[in-house]
Amino acid sequence: MTRQLLLASATALILSAGTIPATVGAQQRIKPTTWTERPATPPAKEDAYGYTRRVVDIPMRDGIKLHTVIAIPKGGHDLGILMTRTPYDAEAALGTSPSGYAAPTADGTTGDDPITEGGYIRVFQDVRGMHGSQGGYVMNPAPVGTPFNPSKVDDSTDTYDTIDWLVKNVKESNGRVGITGISYDGFLSLMPLINPHPALKVAVPMNPMVDGWRGDDWFHNGAFRETMLPYILGQEATAAADTPFRTGYADDYEYYLKMGSAGAVAKAKGVDRMGFYQKLVEHPSYDSYWQSQAMDQVLAKQPLKVPVMLVDGLWDQEDIYGAPAVYRALKPKDTNNDMVFLSAGPWYHGQEAGDGNALGAIKWDSDTAKWWRRHVLAPFLAHYLKSDQPAMDVAPVTIFQTGVNEWQRLQSWPTAADAKARPLYLKPGGALDFTPADGAGAQTVDYVSDPSAPVSFRVRPLKPTYAPGSTWRQWLVDDQRAVSGRPDVVTFETEPLTQAVTVAGVPEVHLTASTSGTDSDWVVKLIDVYPEGLKADQTMGGYQLAVSMDIFRGRYREGLSQAKPIAANTPLPYRFALPMVNHVFQPGHRIMVQVQSSWFPLYDRNPQTFVPNIFNAKPSDFIKATQRITVAGPDASYIALPVVK
Repeated sequence: MTRQLLLASATALILSAGTIPATVGAQQRIKPTTWTERPATPPAKEDAYGYTRRVVDIPMRDGIKLHTVIAIPKGGHDLGILMTRTPYDAEAALGTSPSGYAAPTADGTTGDDPITEGGYIRVFQDVRGMHGSQGGYVMNPAPVGTPFNPSKVDDSTDTYDTIDWLVKNVKESNGRVGITGISYDGFLSLMPLINPHPALKVAVPMNPMVDGWRGDDWFHNGAFRETMLPYILGQEATAAADTPFRTGYADDYEYYLKMGSAGAVAKAKGVDRMGFYQKLVEHPSYDSYWQSQAMDQVLAKQPLKVPVMLVDGLWDQEDIYGAPAVYRALKPKDTNNDMVFLSAGPWYHGQEAGDGNALGAIKWDSDTAKWWRRHVLAPFLAHYLKSDQPAMDVAPVTIFQTGVNEWQRLQSWPTAADAKARPLYLKPGGALDFTPADGAGAQTVDYVSDPSAPVSFRVRPLKPTYAPGSTWRQWLVDDQRAVSGRPDVVTFETEPLTQAVTVAGVPEVHLTASTSGTDSDWVVKLIDVYPEGLKADQTMGGYQLAVSMDIFRGRYREGLSQAKPIAANTPLPYRFALPMVNHVFQPGHRIMVQVQSSWFPLYDRNPQTFVPNIFNAKPSDFIKATQRITVAGPDASYIALPVVK
């Protein structure tokens, strides 16, 4: 049959099939039914914890409305308000999923148990441009008045306007408001301190994003956290934060290595279209963009008006820099030692709101998070938010001492009278000691750093950060034996300790090193090596627990605000701080220091050839380099440990 005949036959068949008798059509065309069992007015929503929900869109000073969920204890009156502002969906925050408000922990309690038991009015609000709120979204927007915020609104003004509306419109409240939140929500708990509403009586920022270049989410001392690219895409692509980042690889290490530079990954996945990523590329150094919005620096310039408790995780895998930095910035203003509080537990990012019995393989002999919530957080909030302001017995500093696994109540942190910086020297032959190497001649320990085979930051295969089954939360306590045998990781170790060594404060790296390249990264790890043959727990024999570790991008050795090439084959000093510690190295344990030049793919690879912008490094820029660490002589490398007398 020809093509024309086929078309003609098909057309006739369609026309004949479409001819429907009028009676059949009349039978099919019936009126829509209104039959239903649903009441015309549904009852107020009440969750399992006896809260009644109200959902309102609160207008801001520029007319933009922010989606707000208010949870009021049933029958409550004269209640304090505790609010959390978030980019992570206010509606979901009051759900029953593991990520929702009052979700149960492993022992059946809830992460917000002192809050639910305290009977506060709970408020969650979507920030501008996210989920149910109007307006445009900007990641961690800079404060009003800085060159990087052209508007007249920010998260400080939005919080002010929200509090003003709440105290005027929520009749069940007593007019006292607190703010709290974890991570990004912790940043949003700091912003209102710039110009606090008179009704804001307390702030509890937990694991807050504070300085994205110095040591929180985006960079650490100039090295870019490449595995944050999926977060940037998911957070900025849509208001619903629902854009996936799929690689098709079971091992992130393999994927990022194949792709090359961070810029190549961003282009392949569309991350380069996100406004925040473009800012990262425009500001790879610690310039005015980062300095103007670092919350420790911003708040250091403001008067201290609101009591604040800064909450830190000693193994926070995401924002380990922020809380201690704000504490250091604000504490000098606290002349009566009653306005600025610090809590630090043995936790991953946000673990204070969950089960705190263990972190990875490390057990703490108790639920540290539950203890802190009941004995520190609960009385602290009650004192400032309840109308009768009950007395509290909360120390200015509540910090967990690992190694002996005990809570400490202190007047300040660190206690200057009790701690003294002692040099712990890297020595020839892999030795480590508080006395320098004998003799005056300089000696080095050498290794070759190869960007084509970088040191993995975890045992492979590496699951994507937030993939099902990912153990991302515990990577900071991973056993470092996984890499200690590599030829591009140099290791220094003490003899077994004959007496305890207690460190409390910030270890500082004093590294003297050279590279055959013109740029380099330096990763330094302070490690507690458990003795072999442990009687209590055989599985922990020889375990290498990283107590504190971080990375420094060598191009910033002369100043953080401007990248400069490194003079090849020239020993140069590198000085940088590691995250704070409060740890006891027990007798029989060893202290170890590891040094390496890559930490992949958590941080993008340094090409080891100086290029203006590492985001745009080409494959030909990546070269092998010989690294030499000075371990003897007048410029011997060491770690200044804050050793308690």
